[in-house]
Amino acid sequence: MGLTFYDILEYIGTFAFAVSGIRAASIKRFDWFGAYVVGFVTATGGGTIRDLLLGITPFWMSDISYLIWTGIAFMAVIFFDKHFFRVKYTFFLFDTIGLGLFVVVGFEKSLLFGFPYWVAIIMGTLTGAAGGVIRDLLTNEIPLIFKKEIYAIACITGGVVYMVCDSLMVETLLTQILAFSSVIIARILAVRFNICLPVLKEPKDDGQLKLF
Repeated sequence: MGLTFYDILEYIGTFAFAVSGIRAASIKRFDWFGAYVVGFVTATGGGTIRDLLLGITPFWMSDISYLIWTGIAFMAVIFFDKHFFRVKYTFFLFDTIGLGLFVVVGFEKSLLFGFPYWVAIIMGTLTGAAGGVIRDLLTNEIPLIFKKEIYAIACITGGVVYMVCDSLMVETLLTQILAFSSVIIARILAVRFNICLPVLKEPKDDGQLKLF
């Protein structure tokens, strides 16, 4: 059975997210095994949580390809690190590509199993963002999704674009491209123009104890 476009999206997303995880691990001086684990968890974490919530077997448990693609990403970082992966903004680039692709994958898989659009948007966001959260926790960083930088909102934007296009019966490939592109554009614009959500600040304490 040949590869489908859906498979290609997952594999490219796996590679991109694995690279972002492995690079994050290398910055923290992880050993090879630790870096591979971080890369794999980054690439599969969001999809695993999604599948468990949808009540199905996690995708990577029935297909060894994801272990292999993580290995390819690991070898790419090792052999091409000095020539490519040390370029400024590389981490942002691969993280953003993986984010956009996995939002589309998560959205489509939710619809495939009969869930409504609002669930698909949540699952798309979870698929795209959760792996990065796990990566940041493992490398002792504050997860991007909890910072003021636009991250989850970019995922939601992609899901909404997919929902609108699908409702209007836009051709599937064009819908995928538009949803993916909207995530990328939202992330780039947010970083370029420092667009962010308001920060929740701790209220000032006047020193008086108030029970009500």
